[in-house]
Amino acid sequence: MNLVIVESPAKAKTIKKYLGPDFDVIASYGHVRDLVPKEGAVDPERGFEMKYQIIERNEKHVQAIAKKLKDADALYLATDPDREGEAISWHLYELLNARKQIGKRPVYRVVFNEITKRAVQEAVAHPRELSYDLVNAQQARRALDYLVGFNLSPLLWKKVRRGLSAGRVQSPALRLICERESEIEAFVRREYWSVEADCAKEAKTFVAKLVEYRGDKVEQFTVTDAARAEAVRAELERAAAGQLRVEQVERKQRKRNPAPPFITSTLQQEAARKLGFTAQRTMRVAQQLYEGVDVGSGAVGLITYMRTDSVNLAQEALDEIRAYVAERYGADHLPDQPRLYKTKSKNAQEAHETIRPTSILREPGEVKPFLSAEQVKLYELIWKRTLACQMAQALINQVSVGLSAGSGNLFRATGSTVAEPGFMRVYLEGRDDASGADDDEDTMLPPMQEGECVELAAIRSEQHFTEPPPRYSQASLVKALEEYGIGRPSTYASIISTLQEREYAILDKKRFVPSDVGRVVNKFLTEHFHTYVDYDFTARLEDELDAVSRGEEDWVPLLEQFW
Repeated sequence: MNLVIVESPAKAKTIKKYLGPDFDVIASYGHVRDLVPKEGAVDPERGFEMKYQIIERNEKHVQAIAKKLKDADALYLATDPDREGEAISWHLYELLNARKQIGKRPVYRVVFNEITKRAVQEAVAHPRELSYDLVNAQQARRALDYLVGFNLSPLLWKKVRRGLSAGRVQSPALRLICERESEIEAFVRREYWSVEADCAKEAKTFVAKLVEYRGDKVEQFTVTDAARAEAVRAELERAAAGQLRVEQVERKQRKRNPAPPFITSTLQQEAARKLGFTAQRTMRVAQQLYEGVDVGSGAVGLITYMRTDSVNLAQEALDEIRAYVAERYGADHLPDQPRLYKTKSKNAQEAHETIRPTSILREPGEVKPFLSAEQVKLYELIWKRTLACQMAQALINQVSVGLSAGSGNLFRATGSTVAEPGFMRVYLEGRDDASGADDDEDTMLPPMQEGECVELAAIRSEQHFTEPPPRYSQASLVKALEEYGIGRPSTYASIISTLQEREYAILDKKRFVPSDVGRVVNKFLTEHFHTYVDYDFTARLEDELDAVSRGEEDWVPLLEQFW
């Protein structure tokens, strides 16, 4: 008998089904060891020696593993395929070894990116050894977090309030929220006016916007008060005398490509925009889909591993998706070659594959009866995005018409129609704080020829005010963390929930507002410990941890430099 260790009972249940009677699968229930929660857990004097202890609530699970191990011929460590997963396997191995419970049994590390029969059996057939590069990267991250927390938090207790804490990655994230709030407070509203013409041709009405006045281009602040707006409006109305002349008609076709398949950050952003999920909820539901759901024929993993920054699709997935598109939508919806997307992350070692359904043939409607409401929503989002990424581009016909009112005054009307929807039949990416770039999509203009005149119903002026920058939403905060290099795919959700749990930031109308305490903490850290909340410093440190995980850098010199 062989013993296989995974993190969760759900995962254990799915894998047991694929491995048969020669394997017993048991869960560790996450991490089994952590640093001792007191001073000296990381000792800079002794080469950053780390003192670990068993996590009390997991002692019983370790006992259960040890008991099963007595009758086992070999031990397979099958935790998640990233740093955290590697660390869990290593801690368990160290614990069992220290208790002399492994003996001469062989120990194998197996990793799979999806919990399907093929992937699991293949991983068990081709095991590897524990990766100490990944383990050391995780240990270094844990040590850094400990050193920052244990040295800065007591200072916050003294200077601000007891019970506060400073975190290595959550402090720069808090700084982002506080700086945005300061921008909003410093913002001065400016008034401006737009001038529009209501036009009609052959019973079809449309709107044109003033873009040129007395031969000069109309800018945002060309008209800044009601009196000037009324004077411009009246002058244009007199010049037009009830009609506008068509000066130019421009037609062009725009191509639009599908968004790449999901990585952790883009999944969190889209689930926030489209489903209203928090980053943490998205990860919880994705974990359930990854670990396996009973869809009538027993438990099966529905999506690939959800902590990744790779947009790479496996060849068999590409083949299956292309065959599905051809059959379902026709060959004209298929690009000549598979679409290959480039991964931005340098950390290819952890970048296994994108987040995709384990089989595109498992349609959302088919699995819906077996899933909870939130599982259906997230699965459908992942399924549609994956399908769309391998479909033909959309073709959009755009028309721009210039209409004159007397000499030197020009209005512009724009319209666009979808000529060929391509991938848009399946999926369209959401946007944050949209600037209205595609607002005219699917607005048709009547056919017009240069030199003809169209009827003018009215010229209107409208008052506007400039808007302050928006506060961060769940989606835009994840995007900012990613752009600044703060944290990694596996940590975005916990960074955000930590800020809320500590009450440094609160969600108001789905936007993050720093609390008074959050602002005081940020001010204190920014003024006295600027390095630790510096975006570049935090991003560089993440890059160095990635280099440790790739075996390019040693973790102890990294900690020495930091210390």
